[in-house]
Amino acid sequence: MVRTIVVLGFVLGATSASSRWQPDGSPLTPLGAAWLAATVLTLLLVHRFPLTLFLGTAASAFGYYASGLPGGPVILVPTIALFVLTRQRGPLTAGSTGAAALAAAYVLHVVLTGSFELEVGAAFLVVWLTAVIGVGTAVRYQLDALAARRAQADEHRHRLAEQERLRIAREVHDVVAHSLAMINVQAGVAAHVADRRPEQAKEALLNIKAASASALNDLRATLAVLRSGEDKAPAPSLAQAGELLDHARDAGLTVDGHGAPGDLPAPVDAAAYRILQESLTNVVRHADRPDHVDVRFERRPGMLTMKVRDDGRGTAPPTPGHGLRGMGERAAALGGRCTAGPVDGGFEVCVELPIEGEA
Repeated sequence: MVRTIVVLGFVLGATSASSRWQPDGSPLTPLGAAWLAATVLTLLLVHRFPLTLFLGTAASAFGYYASGLPGGPVILVPTIALFVLTRQRGPLTAGSTGAAALAAAYVLHVVLTGSFELEVGAAFLVVWLTAVIGVGTAVRYQLDALAARRAQADEHRHRLAEQERLRIAREVHDVVAHSLAMINVQAGVAAHVADRRPEQAKEALLNIKAASASALNDLRATLAVLRSGEDKAPAPSLAQAGELLDHARDAGLTVDGHGAPGDLPAPVDAAAYRILQESLTNVVRHADRPDHVDVRFERRPGMLTMKVRDDGRGTAPPTPGHGLRGMGERAAALGGRCTAGPVDGGFEVCVELPIEGEA
């Protein structure tokens, strides 16, 4: 609206002023002013009907120049309409429409004058049409490129946010699921032996206290990272793997460890710890009457292999849940792989994690 009013003021003002400087020029009449105003005000709808308004304003502008009224910059109106048409519909539509308009103007010239000769102004019209379409095309491509970059940036931000959300979900799941599984087992033991063996019940309650305290500390560290927006929480490490094995032993399992992971890069170390934690949690929660868990580490140049195998009875192929998906995502994020399924005499999780910098 404001732009149209500015164009209207410019066209009326410039036409009125130029009429005083034109030889034998007459002042701008109310009819001429109304003609110009009607032509300019159609720009209010140019973004909705650019093609129709270009043809209409071009015809109106050329008719005004042919009427003998004072000359002025009314050509600016079809120029704006042609620019909008090019930006919205592209140079092909704008070019064909402009060429059709010039052809119609030439036919009208032949009918009215009976001459096929072109005046010098015809060359100006061709140059004008080409220049406006060229500028409109350049602006169109610039805007399209800018929109594409913005869409790409938005997609990138969305992807990063989704990855961060999944990372946080895995961390919270691993901490809560492991601790609650151990607490559930120890609570069941305490309830079962409370009357007959109070000492064992007390030991189970102490284990519950330790597991819940560890879970609360891990959750506080995770929430602190979320509040601060900085990843300053201590990263889990296989250096604390003994605590995980002790928790499984407290749940009544016999756990044997074989091999050593050695020094690992922090991302690999943290991922291996969480996968080990989730594997032991699944043994406690889902295995059918397991007695023994075997944890094996194998270190080769450029690769860490970890296997967690239990002797649960009648093990069926697992239904992928948050835990199994989380283990697979952790391994895949580092370029490794994680498989889980029944084996002879139990269930096994096998993970292979590449170690960068080792040949």
